[in-house]
Amino acid sequence: MTNFTEQNRERILEAIKKMVGFMNLECQVELREELSLDSRVSLIVSMYTPDNARFLIGKNGQNLKAFEHLVRSMFMKPARQGHSGGDNKEVAGISVDVNDYKRSRASYIVDIAKQAVSRVRNTQKSEVLLPMSAYERRVVHMELASCPDIATESIGDEPNRKIII
Repeated sequence: MTNFTEQNRERILEAIKKMVGFMNLECQVELREELSLDSRVSLIVSMYTPDNARFLIGKNGQNLKAFEHLVRSMFMKPARQGHSGGDNKEVAGISVDVNDYKRSRASYIVDIAKQAVSRVRNTQKSEVLLPMSAYERRVVHMELASCPDIATESIGDEPNRKIII
């Protein structure tokens, strides 16, 4: 048994479809669980909409981030309060993605970071990347951690927090 019982999964699925319905949008929703190396379970909510994905994603993913916050607020607390069915796995979180926006955005951010690394190696001068969300900064830090000659650091305050390479 997993942290998200079938009943909880159905409640999450229905709530998401209802919220999207209030926006007069049609979408397909899929739920899957991922187990991390430290035995924490994450629920991945994948939403696919052929039209009007921009309304769910918003400028720079702001609507998606807000939507994800709503879903987490509604369902993370109950999941942490003992709906684990006796399993010892800990709930890591709920992640919402629309039309694989997060995956493609992460790939784009990694490409930008790798280009910056090439410039830093050539010029031997540090470079500041554009402001990014916490998730995007984490992706960059993790990707560039494999480069022993490169150091990364986050500077500034939200929402203008940046990475120095």
